[in-house]
Amino acid sequence: MGAFRALARRALLAGAGALAARVTLGAVSRSSRATQLERLNHRGQTVTLASGPAMAVAAATTAALGAAAWRSTTTDPAGSPRPLGLPIAAAAAVAGLGSGAVGLYDDVVGSRPEQKSAKGFRGHLAALRRGQITTGLVKIVGIGASGALAAAALASRPRPGQRGGLAATVTDVVIDTGLIAGSANLINLLDLRPGRALKAGLAVGVPLTLGPAGALAAGPVGAAAGLLPDDLGERTMLGDAGANAFGALLGLATAATLPRPARLAVLAGIVGLTLASEKVSFTAVIESHPVLRRLDEWGRVRR
Repeated sequence: MGAFRALARRALLAGAGALAARVTLGAVSRSSRATQLERLNHRGQTVTLASGPAMAVAAATTAALGAAAWRSTTTDPAGSPRPLGLPIAAAAAVAGLGSGAVGLYDDVVGSRPEQKSAKGFRGHLAALRRGQITTGLVKIVGIGASGALAAAALASRPRPGQRGGLAATVTDVVIDTGLIAGSANLINLLDLRPGRALKAGLAVGVPLTLGPAGALAAGPVGAAAGLLPDDLGERTMLGDAGANAFGALLGLATAATLPRPARLAVLAGIVGLTLASEKVSFTAVIESHPVLRRLDEWGRVRR
């Protein structure tokens, strides 16, 4: 019965995430500044980035609610379910809303002509050497800072089977900061075709909902599912706000779930993919492999 109740609670969180995302999307789309979020997609279609704030608000809120209100499936030494607690709820709010806020800043201000020349991490650093602070650099610093704060909050939670101490805590904060910030950036790198970032995030997020920190992942997964039809239909895009927030929360749930060696392995994979993105087009790789191409195109509106 305990496992069934946990799954039922996570299903409710997922439903709340989807509902909150749809309601917020409608509110942002009807706002007086909605035109500032209109962009042309890869096919020249006009879409709105309104799903970005919708994802950030819905995913962060429901992730924080899940962490604060319900218990993890891990247990403490006495055998009782371990609560995720308010520090982890704070971590979810900081990771999701912080990453989403700097992403939204980049979405709005970064579209200005003087900001468009710098591309990728190297491009932003090159601009900084010329004395220009780009919105992309602000986003990188902001995501790193929110990731570090969330990781510090996460470190306050005892980890089963892992020794404490200052050195261990610092190590965990560094690893988890990389996981949260790196995941935020990686999901954003995939937001180049309809549904791609959301489908990739769901592929990671759905298994996380069944794990020890499932209450943390369920709301963001529901928000992603709620926004997916409009993304596939080329009516909306996540933009930096939504992709960064979704990725950061997936990174947080991963950090809360895995032991240190596994987190290091995941972080290494994220770093490798991020470095590869500076040299190789993900879109070109996906389109050159039939299976990846079919998965990438699944659900899109054919025009």
